[in-house]
Amino acid sequence: MSSPKHERTGPDGVGAVPYLPLSSDTDVPGDQSIGRLVGDATQHISTLVRAEMELAKSELVGEVKKGLKGAIYFLIALTVLLYSSFFFFFALSEGLADWFHGLHRWGAFLVVLGLMWVVTAVAGFLGYRKVKKFKAPERTIASVKETASALKPHKAADADLTTTRD
Repeated sequence: MSSPKHERTGPDGVGAVPYLPLSSDTDVPGDQSIGRLVGDATQHISTLVRAEMELAKSELVGEVKKGLKGAIYFLIALTVLLYSSFFFFFALSEGLADWFHGLHRWGAFLVVLGLMWVVTAVAGFLGYRKVKKFKAPERTIASVKETASALKPHKAADADLTTTRD
């Protein structure tokens, strides 16, 4: 574990990130035992890994926040587009009624409604065909099962261990 004196806070003043000291103030290199050196090396490696993980986490959080802000703007644009489509279809119906003089307004609206239903049916059918092609992640499932079976203790091995202990 890193000591509190080997932690730095981020630029925003939050979140202590462990770091490795560049020099030791207390120990002279020739006075340390091998065990102490191995312990310090293990501690420094652990601190380094945690610091790298913290750095990656902070970078990912920043990128996700940027992505969410962009997604919000896209949702606003799609919402406005969706509501403005009403005016497009209304204008299309009025245009049909004006263009075909014998066509009543209600008939033009029914033609546009029918066109919308056909587009909806075709898009729904194509979406259904795409969703129907989804498959289970077979390689991942096999890998998880393989890992689980490797981590499970075998009953025969357990029986051998209990008989040798007795």
